[in-house]
Amino acid sequence: MSVEVANESGTPVDEEALSLLARFVLDRLRIHPQAELSVLLVDEPAMTELHVKWMDEPGPTDVLSFPMDELRPPRDDEPPVPGLLGDVVLCPTVAAQQAVAAGHSAEDELHLLATHGILHLLGYDHADAAEEREMFGLQDEIVTEWRARRKPGAAPPGRPGRKVKP
Repeated sequence: MSVEVANESGTPVDEEALSLLARFVLDRLRIHPQAELSVLLVDEPAMTELHVKWMDEPGPTDVLSFPMDELRPPRDDEPPVPGLLGDVVLCPTVAAQQAVAAGHSAEDELHLLATHGILHLLGYDHADAAEEREMFGLQDEIVTEWRARRKPGAAPPGRPGRKVKP
């Protein structure tokens, strides 16, 4: 899996952890090992520019996703296909502000937002209540599993367990 993380935000971020998380999410969702993903961290002015240009909304936002090949997680009876997932753009300063309000660390918020952005690249959305339940439920499940695997003595974070059907 090719995951490129570029930090242009000027804010120190654990880029390795973001890369491992992205690989974890993609592996967890059975995305082809040759899939490519880019994660870009930007400052508030750059995020504001992107937010206005692509979403026609003012001010900075926390995460934007720009899909490329419209890859989707394969069904159980389908093999994964390679391709370019696209770009996830994160704004660490907005994430830090949200983290304070949510009562957790900025790193935890970035992990949540990166997972959210990757899910958007894979076709998940939250335009209606049913989609929101599905997307946020999966997001919470993945982030919870990621955090549990990062604890000392846990399995390596890049190797999620596979759910096997009886």
